[in-house]
Amino acid sequence: MRKITTLFKRDFTNNGAIMDEYSDGTDWVLGGEGVATRKYDGTCTLIRDGNYYKRYELKAGNEAPYDFELADKDELTGKSMGWVEVGNGNEDKWHREATDGLTAGIDLPDGTYELVGAKVQNNPEGYNKHTLVAHSEAEIYENVPLGFNELKEWLTDKDIEGLVWHHPDGRMVKIKKKDYRLKRTNPQGE
Repeated sequence: MRKITTLFKRDFTNNGAIMDEYSDGTDWVLGGEGVATRKYDGTCTLIRDGNYYKRYELKAGNEAPYDFELADKDELTGKSMGWVEVGNGNEDKWHREATDGLTAGIDLPDGTYELVGAKVQNNPEGYNKHTLVAHSEAEIYENVPLGFNELKEWLTDKDIEGLVWHHPDGRMVKIKKKDYRLKRTNPQGE
């Protein structure tokens, strides 16, 4: 789970608003090498070798939990992103609810998932119960415009968090509606 590059550069003198200028390393998207998929608004999880992990962000200067597994570090902010195993504590009850009937994720294929549901991010995805949505099965969008204004217009009437482009070699690039200061149309996300 590496930090995903945003398609457009940010203007940090304007509260991080995106600008009509592509970020470095996004040329493959512009060249049509990636597949655009739906970005879900939840929390990232991982199933690996039958074990179940949740995304964990560690702020600079804080001590990592004993089981923290580093995935990436943002040199600009000093934050580290990684994984910790889902446990039996109250803080992980929604994670566990999403896998009721499974034994530590053994029945799910290895991969990353998005935990969505009533108690996750105010449930903008509208799920009745806590569920894991496989990133590998996310809806694919064809012919997504890549121009700054055209992409904003394309996103305007879609009730999605945004898009993630996937390159065959594993690279990813994202754009979110909120990058354009657009709101979701789903009343649960308001």
